[in-house]
Amino acid sequence: MLARCLAGLLLLAVAALPAGKVPRPAPEFAIKLPNGEQLLLSQFRGKVVALEFLLTTCPACQEASRLLQKLYVEYGPKGFQPIGVAFNDMAMMLVPDYIKDLRLTFPVGVGTRESVLDFLQHPPFLRMLVPQLVFVDRKGVIRAQYSADDPFFADKEKNMRLQIESLLAEGGGGATPKKATPGARSKSGSGVK
Repeated sequence: MLARCLAGLLLLAVAALPAGKVPRPAPEFAIKLPNGEQLLLSQFRGKVVALEFLLTTCPACQEASRLLQKLYVEYGPKGFQPIGVAFNDMAMMLVPDYIKDLRLTFPVGVGTRESVLDFLQHPPFLRMLVPQLVFVDRKGVIRAQYSADDPFFADKEKNMRLQIESLLAEGGGGATPKKATPGARSKSGSGVK
């Protein structure tokens, strides 16, 4: 009986946990590339960045990466920069084939699970759905964060385009943050896809 009460209280507490709020300043994030080099998120200040947190074995992540590649070809010259961050077991060994098989020309590297959870402000005791997609504006502010179970992914190409175009249109000046798509928020999932 006591165990059930405690479990019920725990579920209520988990449901009340605040997800990563947007907008918020993007903390520094390091991505280790397969060649041993390290990229820092701050190196891309001045660009609109889409960070895809992924598992290399996840079909939904692969689909999102293919779409980001397509959008990179289209919007890259205007200042759009996707970056992939794999955090599954043996990711460093798997990323080169992931890049090759999907024909990706944007950087894809590896982050630790802990650094990914911290960046996303995702509670470590909750399972996380992937991909996780984070949009950072030219000034280094996280403007949107989506989990794989978010309605954003129901029409991902349209919604990614809207998000990218909105952030690119702001330019590099002192634009006031505005919502690109309805429901831009952080959402915690209940399991890894």
